[in-house]
Amino acid sequence: QVQLVESGGGLVQPGGSLRLSCAASGSIFSIGSMAWYRAYPGKQRVLVAQITSDHSTNYADSVKGRFTISRDNAKNTLSLQMDSLAPEDTAVYYCNAWITTMDRRNSRPRGYWGQGTQVTVSS
Repeated sequence: QVQLVESGGGLVQPGGSLRLSCAASGSIFSIGSMAWYRAYPGKQRVLVAQITSDHSTNYADSVKGRFTISRDNAKNTLSLQMDSLAPEDTAVYYCNAWITTMDRRNSRPRGYWGQGTQVTVSS
């Protein structure tokens, strides 16, 4: 019913930049908070950056000043601009969104996840 599809991952050298995108589609009534998480091999996902529907943002200390999260409410898209990338940023990045679907307009939003996109920072 609802899909989150990420794109933009890949291999980049240390100090380089990447831009991740996430597009939400399906029977969407509204989208609340959206976020990017990342997971290291064998580890649980951790929050990288979060943005509310009114564009308030929150970042993990490790990415402050280097990553910028943004969203386009009209297009139901989420982005993460990643600059000054370092090897420790290597991980699978996941898009997350709290979505109210058309058939559950009077219910609380549910959390949805994308399939993940690999980011590798290496020389």
